[in-house]
Amino acid sequence: MRSLSDIHPNVSVEEILLGLVPPPQFVDATFANYLPNLREPSQVAARESLVAFADRVNRGPQRASRRIFARARVLETRPGVYLDGGFGVGKTHLLAALWHATESPAKSFGTFVEYTNMIGLLGFKESVKVFSTNRLVCIDEFELDDPGDTVLMSTFLGELVSAGVFLAATSNTLPDRLGEERFASEDFVREIQGLAAHFDTIRIEGPDFRQRDLTFHSEPFADGEVISAVERDSSAGSVLVEWEDLLVQLSQLHPAKYGALVEEISLLGVVAVKPVRDQVQALRFVTFVDRLYDRSVPVINSGIRLDHVFSSEMLRGGYRKKYFRCLSRLAALAESGAQVVK
Repeated sequence: MRSLSDIHPNVSVEEILLGLVPPPQFVDATFANYLPNLREPSQVAARESLVAFADRVNRGPQRASRRIFARARVLETRPGVYLDGGFGVGKTHLLAALWHATESPAKSFGTFVEYTNMIGLLGFKESVKVFSTNRLVCIDEFELDDPGDTVLMSTFLGELVSAGVFLAATSNTLPDRLGEERFASEDFVREIQGLAAHFDTIRIEGPDFRQRDLTFHSEPFADGEVISAVERDSSAGSVLVEWEDLLVQLSQLHPAKYGALVEEISLLGVVAVKPVRDQVQALRFVTFVDRLYDRSVPVINSGIRLDHVFSSEMLRGGYRKKYFRCLSRLAALAESGAQVVK
């Protein structure tokens, strides 16, 4: 039986860059197989808008002039689209469909955190050089967690736009409200407004299609049940890890490598889960769960319930949207894991 702690991914920057593609669960995502909730007209409208934007991307950069005295700019002058909506309304599917519909091979797809991690690895100038050659940059789960990220991404995306790169992003926060309640965003109005100016916002309404009651599948198993389930799994990708060991491992590994860490995992058993102790641990765990969710890795656990990992204070704080998204995704992974134990 393998332990996650025994996996030490050795991945190069080049390999990480090549990995900036839609996650496996969206490898076949298209506009045609996006199934909008017909009770939510905004979902149909969003798909139509993205189809039109894909056509713009395939035509290439357009240096359309702006009407100086116009109160609003026409759609053709904005280099980006921004899909705003709650959890589980299909934003990532549409973003992946746009990526697949873009004919140019010069394109990248990653989460906001993956891009900031890449900038950390490459350095700012080299990152601008690398991504400025793209026709399209897709940014999933766009969030601003601190003032440093605000300035960094405002400057970075401004450089890409100047190079003629098209942008597409998803988030559950309107672009002119990024950073709100996390830090003194009023001190960074220029940067936030600069970011918002790159995008036309497309609002997508609807309930979370992953909507589940975590109490249904997330009751923890006994340690022995988790260990037995991992041992029973015939694939080499079934791994076990102690909760505290997991947190230590995540602290010692650059988040850009979390994807490589879980790349070959088919089942993750976590023993003795406890509440995370601080925001740093919590945010690392969120990023880790995102990479598990990208790869549809079932999760089973002992210890506390998974919906008790984050404290009530965290769920009321500035990062609450990250944590609730994480819980939504954990619910889906735990449901898959429960089927394994059965």
